[in-house]
Amino acid sequence: MTETRSKKKSGFFSNMLFNIIAPALILSKLSTEDSLGPVWAVVVALAFPLVYGGWELLKSGKVNFFSILGIISVLLTGGISLLQLDPAYIAIKEAMIPALIGVAVLISQYTRYPLVKTLLINPEILDIEKLNSALAQSGKTAEFARTTQRAGFIVAATFFMSAALNYILAKAIVVSLPGTTAYAEELGRMTWLSYPVIALPSMVMLMAAIIYIFRQVGRLTGQSLEEFILN
Repeated sequence: MTETRSKKKSGFFSNMLFNIIAPALILSKLSTEDSLGPVWAVVVALAFPLVYGGWELLKSGKVNFFSILGIISVLLTGGISLLQLDPAYIAIKEAMIPALIGVAVLISQYTRYPLVKTLLINPEILDIEKLNSALAQSGKTAEFARTTQRAGFIVAATFFMSAALNYILAKAIVVSLPGTTAYAEELGRMTWLSYPVIALPSMVMLMAAIIYIFRQVGRLTGQSLEEFILN
């Protein structure tokens, strides 16, 4: 369990470094003509999340829907920037990715493999087989399925909220034409602000969904959550 937590902590800081800190610093500080310049600053900054996303895919050894969307998002930002399209496309792109995830979560609710289970019921932390057995013994399997469905709606709402906030933030900040220093700096500012403005509220809502599911586990099985946590 300690090793799992250590990996998650390491993964969190790596994610922050490659997806937020490094790109934002490069865009904010190195986009002037006497440094990398606006075009190369965008290329180098976007290389960080792109390489990190590719490395995560190779390390996991399997295709991850969310990692693929992240890579697509980076490539779209690069395409919009290098083709010098209207900056309004950045706002559309920023809203499109979380909106697609929200739609995918909603659609998966009505399949045998709801994405909410992948997101919230982590087999690296919980003994899923033991949990399913306890639910079956207490006759609460169907009720737990309804619990995860309700949590799924919370998760979908979280991504739709993120889409709206992404669009508003990008629309308000990224107003200069691609290929200019101002545009690169605006991308950097948007990257910095995306964490407190978008990620933190989203994390709060996701934590609410996780707490809801964990409380229901105890109520439905009659056992403490610790009974299902892997050592």
